[in-house]
Amino acid sequence: MNTAAEQTATHPFFAAHTHGFVRVATSTPDVRTADIAFNRDAILAEARRAHDAHVDLLVYPEMCLTSYILDDLVMQTAFLEMVHSALADIAEASRDLTPILVIGAPLMAQGQLYNCAIVIAAGEIAGAVPKSYLPNYREFYEKRWFAHGRHVRGAMMQAAGRSFPFGTDLIFQSSAIADFRLHIEICEDMWSPAPPSIEGTLAGATVCANLSASNIVIGKADKRHLLARSHSARTSCAYVYSAAGHGESTTDHAWDGQGFIYEMGTLLAESERFALHPELAVADVDCTAIMGDRIRNKTFDDAIEAAGRPADRFRTVPLIHHPARGDIGLIRPLARFPFVPDRLHKLDEDCYEGFNIQVDGLMRRMEATRPESLVIGISGGLDSTHALIVAAKCCDRLGLPRTMIRGYTMPGFGTTDHTRGNAWKLMQAFGITAEEIDIRPAATLMLRDIGHAFADGEPVYDLTFENVQAGLRTDYLFRLASQHKGFVIGTGDLSELALGWCTYGVGDHMSHYAVNAGVPKTLIQHLIRWAIRSEQFSHDTDEVLQAIVDTEISPELVPVGADGAVQSTEGTVGPYALNDFFLHHIMRWGQKPSKVAFLAWHAWRDAAAGEWPPFFPENARTEYDLPTIRHWLEKFLWRFFQTTQFKRSAIPNGPKVSGGGALSPRGDWRAPSDAVATVWLEELRANVPESTRID
Repeated sequence: MNTAAEQTATHPFFAAHTHGFVRVATSTPDVRTADIAFNRDAILAEARRAHDAHVDLLVYPEMCLTSYILDDLVMQTAFLEMVHSALADIAEASRDLTPILVIGAPLMAQGQLYNCAIVIAAGEIAGAVPKSYLPNYREFYEKRWFAHGRHVRGAMMQAAGRSFPFGTDLIFQSSAIADFRLHIEICEDMWSPAPPSIEGTLAGATVCANLSASNIVIGKADKRHLLARSHSARTSCAYVYSAAGHGESTTDHAWDGQGFIYEMGTLLAESERFALHPELAVADVDCTAIMGDRIRNKTFDDAIEAAGRPADRFRTVPLIHHPARGDIGLIRPLARFPFVPDRLHKLDEDCYEGFNIQVDGLMRRMEATRPESLVIGISGGLDSTHALIVAAKCCDRLGLPRTMIRGYTMPGFGTTDHTRGNAWKLMQAFGITAEEIDIRPAATLMLRDIGHAFADGEPVYDLTFENVQAGLRTDYLFRLASQHKGFVIGTGDLSELALGWCTYGVGDHMSHYAVNAGVPKTLIQHLIRWAIRSEQFSHDTDEVLQAIVDTEISPELVPVGADGAVQSTEGTVGPYALNDFFLHHIMRWGQKPSKVAFLAWHAWRDAAAGEWPPFFPENARTEYDLPTIRHWLEKFLWRFFQTTQFKRSAIPNGPKVSGGGALSPRGDWRAPSDAVATVWLEELRANVPESTRID
């Protein structure tokens, strides 16, 4: 019998490499000026430490084998010969280590001296890349010693008793991970108006490494971040930057040893600056997501063509790569709520932007249509509450009375006194025109007219029973909008659209303008909390808003049970926290179900691990095991891909709010209404174990 730990060590699902992750690291090793033997040993010490951390790619600083500040020492023959010997030693000593090493050193080729990055994998020197741009301004004098490598293509080099490719036209391809393709540039190359890595990424590289000996002055660290973040976002790549640190000569310079890893504009890891001891910054880069982003960005395709298809000019160098097997964990920031930031300042920024996107969209629609009223169905739940907040802010900004908002609470067979009371308190707190229409008589008449058993007193609470109520509510709202010369504000959110959790046509599926259509349920909760925290409204209003946030999500279409239990939405469709997680990774990145499950398992299996969004209630911090994740992901796939697209193909206008995407057929998402979910369901069932334990 295998234990759970034994299974996670052996089943492919639990291995990060299975899902296209590459563990990359920056290293700032000990260094001693011009002491090649010392530096060689320091490089190997860091390589062994990275091996123990299951690193796949280890990027060192520029000229780390010799140190950077050498001046004319770099042109000494004995010194350069020692470089060859040390490279041979490193290659041999690293034969059984997992990391691919990218080391900086000076090398001679065709009678010229180059500042190079040398790639060593599985005990062999795979290739060397020369620096393209040599700084020769202010404190820099590299053109005194080195030749630039901008035009070195198709060349070979002899060094350390080996022959290997040499040039700026190299893409290094992992033998183990298909989407792991490496391009290398050196220090100043990143600061150039046309960094070589632009052509490298257009040639197919997913990871760009930069070996740097950038000296530090005030403000320079921020600029390095700016350049790397921008570059990784613009070219959809991972950018791995490693700068020289303590131990370099301080004749006229100082060094901070900055290392960081960006992925498509997001900082994954950063080393400690000015550290006295060797530093490793480690993160798992998602090469599959990078490729997924590129295939969705057709401007990237255009850029490839505009650049003359760089892949045709590059050489692919195979890298023998033996990554660690089994469950090595996952080292990267991973949000439980991908639509909701974990950091306080970012949460406030996103809530401010999201809220104002909705307000601005509705204001523009009001300016265009000049309504005399805004009609909203107020249930006392999250979505209608947030729609009312948006509408109220629109009226305030346009100088219109809130009384033009006509709120209607429409109790049905499952409405509780609690939500009905909240609805009335909410409408009164916002000072809108508030009315109540009891839909039960009309619903009973319709059920009787269609011959439904409930009309004869039988407790039949089927889909028809629910849809009659949902449809009547929307029918009333449309007729009221016509009567009062206004339009209906839709309340349904992005999560409900993904799950098809709405009544089609004349139901909550339809409105004149859907302000929440681009906002997932998990973000709506935070938007309301933000409205409370930022004191947008009065204290009394905030109390009502808090009570609504604390209420269980329910459509309240089925009468309360004998045990007092209220109909639970999440009991039917699954936790919105998981559904929004699934939606983000499938809609935004096109990830396979097995990878989505892997990410969800790492994000949600331990409530005590990782970050939670600020102000998230302690008592709501839950966790989900793999069987639960697998169960609800299967339900999500069936709903999203097979049964509900026809609803999304016919939705009203509404603003896109999140970069994670929207589901409007006029926006991010287009799909046939008659597709089947077979491919996704089979992939899930084939590659995700039903449990972490085998009995």
